[in-house]
Amino acid sequence: MKKFHLYAATASGIEALAGRELRDLGYETQVENGRVRFDGTIEDILRANLWLRTADRVRIIVAEFNAVTFDELFEATKAVAWDELLPMDAAFPVEGRSKKSQLHSVPDAQAIVKKAVATKLAAVYHRRTRMPETGATYPLEVMIDKDHVMLTLDTTGPSLFKRGYRVGKGGAPIKENMAAALIALTSWHKDMPFWDPVCGSGTIPIEAALIGRNLAPGFNRDFTCESWDWVPQELSDKVRDEADAKADYDTPLQIFGSDIDENMVAVAKKNAEEAGLSQDITFRQLAVQDFNTDLKHGVIVANPPYGERLSDQASVRELYKQMGQVFKPYTDWSKYILTADLEFEHFYGQKATKTRKLYNGALRTDYFQFWAQRRPRQHKG
Repeated sequence: MKKFHLYAATASGIEALAGRELRDLGYETQVENGRVRFDGTIEDILRANLWLRTADRVRIIVAEFNAVTFDELFEATKAVAWDELLPMDAAFPVEGRSKKSQLHSVPDAQAIVKKAVATKLAAVYHRRTRMPETGATYPLEVMIDKDHVMLTLDTTGPSLFKRGYRVGKGGAPIKENMAAALIALTSWHKDMPFWDPVCGSGTIPIEAALIGRNLAPGFNRDFTCESWDWVPQELSDKVRDEADAKADYDTPLQIFGSDIDENMVAVAKKNAEEAGLSQDITFRQLAVQDFNTDLKHGVIVANPPYGERLSDQASVRELYKQMGQVFKPYTDWSKYILTADLEFEHFYGQKATKTRKLYNGALRTDYFQFWAQRRPRQHKG
């Protein structure tokens, strides 16, 4: 099977997590800004799309070269063996990005690449007229960074955060892959209690349950490459069957989501049901100030409102204060809280053990981590 140079695209700040996931899947990786490079066959592409929890998409790196003129861009693009990837009827839209490069006009770069690919395909397939573009879609991208051009083919389609279970959402929902990243940055594993006290539409607890059950996050959706004529259906079926066999339906999970808004709790329950996880998560209507539990050695992950509008700031900071007071007695629980409010620790009333800078979409946020007191060591008799 042919091997490709690939990369998994990620949000800024979580590249290392996607790198760890790929290594756990058995690949050698190279972590760069916003992406993780690895090599693999089409089977590996399917597997990565199916299993990656924190990445946005998986791209085939078709070619890399330097170009400072549109002629150079055209000729180098035309030199690629596009017919090995694109059949005669392929639809091949071209997206573009450029930064710190002489070829800074993105629409022009896209048009040149489109023309070069069409010219090459027309020559190979002996077409005098335009390429029909009536078949499956092969989404291309030209990315130019400091005059270095990377031509890629997207295998994913809609971003990997679109898991397919979100039938309802709240005002500012966190993306599913960001929620998975927040969990990956904690000390939680599936035999520990897990709680999101401001769960909204339930994304964080649902992602925790997917991890706890070892369910492939992409299981309930399709990927663009599955419509390509050189990706056999039986290969897709094989990779999905392998994923199905790895699921753990036996370990008892203690995963909770609570929210002050009963409508959001109803939405969260619907989403969990859609994900097939309604038995694994307990959702309840509960204000943060009423939080209490007898469970020990758990993990709290919260993405509270940030109070970006000044009118909301006072109530949000009151919520942070309540969190600090209510969580304080639970010294055997670790708490992880994401917010864009840099004054958070002041209102929470405690200095974080560690903070980590993350981007929630385009917004710079900090992940405040308050680690549990160490468990006493068990003396063996």
